[in-house]
Amino acid sequence: MKAVSGKDFAKALERHGWSLLRVKGSHHIYGKAGSEVRISVPIHGNQALKTGLLRHFMKVASLAESDL
Repeated sequence: MKAVSGKDFAKALERHGWSLLRVKGSHHIYGKAGSEVRISVPIHGNQALKTGLLRHFMKVASLAESDL
């Protein structure tokens, strides 16, 4: 799995229908209409997300690696 920063993952979420609900510190909270699921993406400059966290986010958001 390739390294993806929080900024890049947030852009991928927005391309797939997720919208930014609020920002608290360095965490951007995303939600999708008709879903109670929330994703809190840590955005620390261009620092890459850890592999386990990225896999979890992709599973929750129903994204494939090709969607990034």
